[in-house]
Amino acid sequence: MTYIAFFDVDGTLCTSSGDVLPSTVEAIQAFRKAGNLAYICTGRSKPEILDSILAIGFDGIIGAGGGYVTIEDDVLIHQTMPKPMVLDMIRYFDQHDIGYYLESNDGLFASENCERKITESITKIAKDTNVEVEPLLEKMTWFVELVKQFEDIVIDYGNVNKISFINNTVPFLEIERRYGEEFHMYQSTVALFGPESGEIAVRGVNKKTAIDFVLETLNIPKEHAIAFGDGDNDLAMFDAVGYKVAMDNATPRLKAAANEVTADADEDGIAKSMAKKLWEQQ
Repeated sequence: MTYIAFFDVDGTLCTSSGDVLPSTVEAIQAFRKAGNLAYICTGRSKPEILDSILAIGFDGIIGAGGGYVTIEDDVLIHQTMPKPMVLDMIRYFDQHDIGYYLESNDGLFASENCERKITESITKIAKDTNVEVEPLLEKMTWFVELVKQFEDIVIDYGNVNKISFINNTVPFLEIERRYGEEFHMYQSTVALFGPESGEIAVRGVNKKTAIDFVLETLNIPKEHAIAFGDGDNDLAMFDAVGYKVAMDNATPRLKAAANEVTADADEDGIAKSMAKKLWEQQ
């Protein structure tokens, strides 16, 4: 009996510091060695899925929140946003001092104010929660360094998968009213970007549609599919599988939808759940 597991990345596969625990690597590799399949299922676009994550060993990738799908090395789905709308969003964000980065298979392309807006957001969170700001800033060092790798690449505005924005100047609901009819809006998917931040993605594309496609292509029943997640954007992923595992650091809504709540992503949550194999008892 073959099972297939889908793993969100941030806050699930990766710890709060962006690392993958050795216990997680061992658990996934043992799962695959037993004849099962493992897929990444993330809002991250291709350039954000680091080699250190891919080195774990996966049978495919669902990226860009469902807009990018590979099975083994074959790209089967790649959805992009209309170029005129991308340019409209850039003008709007620049006008309102909203930081953003364009997510493309070619790279991640940040606005001039992106790093400053991330720092502003993290500084405010640290002040509001009475914690030291430096450790929080360090959690985003990998991302800032990654974005800098693409500074000299010419942007193809017709090849953008998704746009993420860092915002403390305009309410999220106002941005949603402006773009929500044509695109799917996700609020505060990266906690350190602040509560008014979010993502703008191709409408009709999400983790559920992508998982449905993978299961149909591989002829695997929903009952044999497992998902691990932590955010509200993983609710769609949960709808597509037979067994749902929420991390202890997950949102209340996701925990309520889960079959199982495992330990925190920083506390071997994936390994502890996979050791129990509770999905086999469903």
